[in-house]
Amino acid sequence: MNTPEPNFDEMRQADGSIRPAYVDYCQWLDEQDPSQMRRKGREAENFFRRTGITFNVYGDDDAEERLIPFDMVPRIITGGEWRKLSRGIEQRVRALNAFMHDLYHRQEIIRSGRLPERLFSNNDAWLPQMVGFTPPGGVYTHIVGIDLVRTGPNEFMVLEDNARTPSGVSYMLENRETMMAMFPELFSRIPVQPVSDYPRRLAKSLAACAPDGASDKPMVAVLTPGIYNSAYFEHAFLADQMGAELVEGSDLRVVDGRVQMRTTAGYQPIDVLYRRVDDDFLDPLTFNPESMLGVPGIMDVYRSGGITIANAPGTGVADDKAIYSFMPEIVEFYTGEKPLLPNVPTWRCAEPDSLAYVLDNIAELVVKEVHGSGGYGMLIGPTSSKREIANFKDKLKANPTNYIAQPTLALSTVPIFTKSGLAPRHLDLRPFVLVSPGGIDITPGGLTRVALKKGSLVVNSSQGGGTKDTWVLND
Repeated sequence: MNTPEPNFDEMRQADGSIRPAYVDYCQWLDEQDPSQMRRKGREAENFFRRTGITFNVYGDDDAEERLIPFDMVPRIITGGEWRKLSRGIEQRVRALNAFMHDLYHRQEIIRSGRLPERLFSNNDAWLPQMVGFTPPGGVYTHIVGIDLVRTGPNEFMVLEDNARTPSGVSYMLENRETMMAMFPELFSRIPVQPVSDYPRRLAKSLAACAPDGASDKPMVAVLTPGIYNSAYFEHAFLADQMGAELVEGSDLRVVDGRVQMRTTAGYQPIDVLYRRVDDDFLDPLTFNPESMLGVPGIMDVYRSGGITIANAPGTGVADDKAIYSFMPEIVEFYTGEKPLLPNVPTWRCAEPDSLAYVLDNIAELVVKEVHGSGGYGMLIGPTSSKREIANFKDKLKANPTNYIAQPTLALSTVPIFTKSGLAPRHLDLRPFVLVSPGGIDITPGGLTRVALKKGSLVVNSSQGGGTKDTWVLND
């Protein structure tokens, strides 16, 4: 086994000196009283508890509601680094949207032999109901989250794409609000690009995607599965911040060929529905007939051009980790350019040679389900027991097409506050991208998720991870 390279620490150089991005912050930190900082940490936790910033973890019995741990050391990215990242993110999102259009129309990428047909013909996220239909404005992926990891000074890689219903933006916004409330002097001292206008930008971007015939001020609503959903806090938060209506399926019905919302003054038409309900539950007449969360007949209205659904049904194909492994080819096919942001090297277990390699080297690899999310259904070889590895090998052999494998990366670290002082922890980054006919809008920063356990590479909140404020410097 090769010896992994040492982790890249984003705050400190190997000789202990401070990297340029963190110089101003560290000067401020040196001036602070440690006991005062610990008190601020408790204040932040109480703030999150009062605000109700929680998420649900689904277990064998009932859903358990948890507080998302927040760490006060920001993750800081220079303006130059962000400009470079943004170009790569924009290129990838353009390619994803073009890929969705092609997949539901001429399928040129399949005809060219660049992508195997099996990747979508056996894919539950691919919807025949979308074939031949172009959403209003030609936008499929209205809101995208691109998960990035860093392994070196100029080395960012895409870990996965979230083009179905990316979540977490409310935590990005609340993390910033918390930091500004606790340390206002920091933001007058260090030029940090704002993120608080995201809801306004989201509302503007969604309104720009309204179908033909909508009024000058399109009616936008957020469709939530309800209060028991793990991301309900975010649904309510975004609707409130956008000035949009928060609705459940029972609030909506099809009237006169439009999707309309029940109000005290009768039913009113909706132009854009930002749905946080999965495809299968969106329309019981088209998909799951047992669904109580969707709107009967909404797909007919959609296909007739009467409403915009964001993100478009069927975009979950792009979240598939087997599709992800072909993203370098997808980017080049639709943009004519080499990818600016590389993928993590990936073995597709559906291919016999790759499967053989993964089975032989599984103790050194991370193995994931192609449809998995949230850190579930995966194996991290270096931290797994022999029994866990043996059991996972059996799963791989039984259903190889369900898995991909990747090397265990030397993820970058940023310190967190612990009882014994600052300590490095691994992290990733999810920038949020808005797509409209007018262009692509990337909020400067995003959600930084951090592993709170020493040595852990799993950053998901459902697996014990926390979050940090992400600063992009205005330089």
